[in-house]
Formats: sequence, C-alpha cells, structure tokens
Amino acid sequence: PKTDIVFLKVHKSASSTVMNILFRFGETHNLTFAFPIGGGNQLFYPRHFLASFVQGFSPRSPQRFNILCHHMRFLQPEVQKVVSSSAIYFSILRNPVQLMESSFMYYKGTSAFSRARSLEEFLSQPYSYYNPSKGDSHYARNLMTFDFGFNPDGEVSAERVQLMLKAIEASFDLLLISEYFDESMVLLKEMLCWDLDSIVSFPLNSRDSSTKSPLPDTIVEKIKNWNRLDWEIYTHFNRTFWERIDQDFGRERMQREVKVLQERQTELARTCLQGMGSVAPKDIKDSSLRPLQHGSAKILGYNLKQGLDKETEHMCRRLVTPELQYSSTLYKKQFSQKHP
Repeated sequence: PKTDIVFLKVHKSASSTVMNILFRFGETHNLTFAFPIGGGNQLFYPRHFLASFVQGFSPRSPQRFNILCHHMRFLQPEVQKVVSSSAIYFSILRNPVQLMESSFMYYKGTSAFSRARSLEEFLSQPYSYYNPSKGDSHYARNLMTFDFGFNPDGEVSAERVQLMLKAIEASFDLLLISEYFDESMVLLKEMLCWDLDSIVSFPLNSRDSSTKSPLPDTIVEKIKNWNRLDWEIYTHFNRTFWERIDQDFGRERMQREVKVLQERQTELARTCLQGMGSVAPKDIKDSSLRPLQHGSAKILGYNLKQGLDKETEHMCRRLVTPELQYSSTLYKKQFSQKHP
C-alpha cells in the first residue's frame, strides 16, 4: 500500500468524506500528517501553501510527512518540501453548477454573498456584489481554479485554459469526480494498492436536502459562464476520468467493483448506524459526533447503534467522526509525545 499522499482538498466537493478515509488509513498505519501549526483544519488558507505552515517543519532538518490533506491553496514547490518525492498526488472535482449552489448556501456570510437574497439575484448582476480584491471573494467564483493555485479572475482564453489543464495534469496522478464517488474510490483503491475497507465511507459534511432545490436552465448557464475556468477544468477531467476507466478497467469490471463497495457500505451501515442513514443536526445524540454548522446549510451527521462491542464501536465511530473532531484527535496523538 502507498503511504505517501498529497490530497488537495477542494471545497464543497465531497472532500471531507475523502479526508475521513485518509485519517482512518493514517491512524491505522501510524502515519504522520502535515498538520497546520497549532492544529486547526486549514493550512493558512486562502494564502498559497508554504512549507512553513506545517507544524514540525524546519528547513534545516526537513522532516517528510506521510499525508498532506488539510485545506490549502496548492503550490507544488512548497508542497514538495514536506512530502516524499514519491508521494501520490490526487484531488477531487465537482460540477461547478452544484458547487456554486452549495457555496452560496455554505458561505452565505462572505462579502460577495451576504447581500444577495438568492443565488439568482447574485448572478443577475454579480459585479454589484462581487469584489475580487476582498479577502474572501474566492468562495464566489471559480473556487476550484483558486484552490489549484490559479487566478480565478483570469481571462478565459483557449491558451490560458490549456496551460492550466497541463499544469494540473503535470502535478496530479488522479483527479476524482464527486458525482461518481464510488467509481472514484475504486480508482483510488487501485492506484494506492489499498484494500476495500480502507476506502469505504459514509458521506460526511453533506447538507440536508430541504435546503436544496433544482436550478432552472437559465441559472445553470449563468453559473457556467460566471465560473468558466472551473467549467473547463471539470469537463476536461470528467472526460479523462472515464477514459482512464475504459483504459485501465473497462466498464464491466468497474460496475462489479462498485457493487462490492456499495454492498460493504450497506453492511457497515447496518452494523454501525441507528436507522441506516444520516440525521439532522438536532437529532444527533452524541455531541462529539455533531459536525460544524456553517452558513445557512444544515449539515447532517450520524447516530451510532448502542451496545456495540468495543472493537466494532471504535471502527464505527471513526467512520462517522466529523472532520474537525477527527483532525484534532489525530493532532493531539501525533504531538502528545513532545508536549506531555
């Protein structure tokens, strides 16, 4: 199994679920994480990543960390200072239309979104709300472009788009697609040489469907135009994702593997969860399993079954522990030896 990994955690793209998979694998195999200084869940985002943001990094005695997966704005020369040169790089993308709708709900308090009563209103005249010089403007336009380290307000010329896609291809071994999450996990498992139980997961940090509504076509087109760079990234890597499946796997084998994965997840849900699925934040009984609530989105969580044996309880709890709680547990574990 590969143990040196860089995951660029792109916002609002099922990346918290992927992070849980990396946390569990790292904990099981006693790997080191490149944590932000002082803990926390962001590597001084939205600044471009610097090696000095990582706790325990020193240019004089460069320690290499196994897993880098906290939110950052990608800058490869700096990333290379904290991980092994053989590290596998991957990220995950989401359809920019759903991504924008999700960002609007989740980052409602930001400068660009706070005054717009609806996404529709924002898109009708974005520049009356959006000011690129504001420190939080990146949440409102080409968020994936920004997370990959590029300028979200750059011009959309064919040449520039090509350069951007080539740069991403040169840096990353695999780009997953959140709309095809199970297929993505099968590809990831294959690339990392992991076993099935290492990549099973329950969706984390997802929001209640009561706040979601289908978008009319006119809005969809406006979102694509406003996020044209993201749209170019997404359509390109969605295409190469399926090309890779056809080349390395074939659709039939992929279907079989996805079925095995889904059956295992159903089995785990039956073992671990009360009522098999996620619940609203107010219905989460164990407060240590309650995810951070943000903006006007209702973030769902889980209730574990009572009376599980110790080993099963531990396995189940790790599957449903929200990102912030899990991260802080691992941080304390990694640095406890040094600060008794």
